Amino acid sequence: MTGSSRKGRVFLDEGSVQGRKFGKLKKNDKDEFDGYNSDNHPRKNSPITIDAPHLDPQMAADNSPYDSSLSPLSKSPWSSHMNEESSMSNDEALVGSLIREEGHIYSLAATKDLLYTGSDSKNIRVWKNQKEFAGFKSNSGLVKAIVIAGEKILTGHQDGRIRVWKVSGKNEQNHKRVATLPTLRNYIKCSMKPSNYVEVRRHRNVLWIKHYDAISCLSLTEDNSLIYSASWDKTFKVWRSSNYKCLESVTAHDDAVNALVVGFEGLVFTGSADGTVKIWRREVQGKGTKHTFSKTLLKQECAVTALAINAEATFLYCGSSDGLVNYWVKGTDLEHGGILRGHKLAVLCLTTAGNLVFSGSADMAICVWKRSSLNNDHTCMSILTGHNGPVKCLAAEKDPDAMCNERRWILYSGSLDKSVKVWRVSENAASTSQQSNHQPPRRSVEFPRVSSLRKMGSRRY
Repeated sequence: MTGSSRKGRVFLDEGSVQGRKFGKLKKNDKDEFDGYNSDNHPRKNSPITIDAPHLDPQMAADNSPYDSSLSPLSKSPWSSHMNEESSMSNDEALVGSLIREEGHIYSLAATKDLLYTGSDSKNIRVWKNQKEFAGFKSNSGLVKAIVIAGEKILTGHQDGRIRVWKVSGKNEQNHKRVATLPTLRNYIKCSMKPSNYVEVRRHRNVLWIKHYDAISCLSLTEDNSLIYSASWDKTFKVWRSSNYKCLESVTAHDDAVNALVVGFEGLVFTGSADGTVKIWRREVQGKGTKHTFSKTLLKQECAVTALAINAEATFLYCGSSDGLVNYWVKGTDLEHGGILRGHKLAVLCLTTAGNLVFSGSADMAICVWKRSSLNNDHTCMSILTGHNGPVKCLAAEKDPDAMCNERRWILYSGSLDKSVKVWRVSENAASTSQQSNHQPPRRSVEFPRVSSLRKMGSRRY
């Protein structure tokens, strides 16, 4: 095995056959007190949610390694794809794997030379030059979303809270939590007025400034002045970055909000387990904001699981639990451009880089799509395989080692197999697959709606 290790850290090269097992993180006898409602100081009637994205029910119960033989995927009519050869040699694309066997990877974010990863172990790991650089513990709530806002790192958790971290000026390996949203001050001030309580279910009232279910995603405006949080509680909330005050809460859908992206001209796009994609228009009213419903962009039976928008804000992509990716093109209005058919199970994540679109799926593969600048058609350049579990999150950044005229990207993929893989993908590579968005329809797979989040096929992601 080739690789390097230091203090329980390992970076596996692409030629490695197996990774080194690590011990679990040493648990502190006394956890750090985390805000006004930590695990050690629970508030009465605090909601308990069970995360849903697992394909294997046993994975929700413990931290055992992902066993594909136990997954319904092995019995799926699409299971034959596991033996197919990808259209790009993984030896050419795969740079290496980052492994810290402590939990399934649910979120990641890349900035400059740092990569942040979040898992169900409540820890956020920081990687630099493909080696573990630092780490910090959230102490409460699985880490479902990570976004970078300048010098601050925002994390969204299953306990319905947002935590804000900042790198220490004295030691860049130390991260200090500077706020928990909603803040204690705003929470107490808001709780004084009975009108600030909303009924979320029978005999259950909560403050409107707090998510009462898991946060599914976070997003920022271009100037980082506003923070958006979407949740399984069917709402999205808007926060001011300067003082972390909650400005607005919008009940957006009839089911969990799985995805949210901030678009162009004050538009916000939300995707939900109710099968719809909606457009909201933001208006500034005094010191606050007002979001009004504009239109329903998509309405379907299967759940919407992921949204992404390109850097120029001209293309919107939507992944669904049937394995399809719809996209729209900005013109005089948003026009439906087509459907990308490349996956055999649910699309769980999307990201864009230049003219490329990356889609990660429960089928354990990543499709690389290239957008034509001539007619906006998309071609599947390659299918990246190597994960042993569903691909839950993606992030891409420009390859610092690329030549001047070369458009090459570093892609990070996080999976429920507890690993992060690093890929190098070039836009200049010739497409080896003729698959485009214009294809004969094929059978799609939709996860059944079930009451228990532990069961396979929940529409919450």
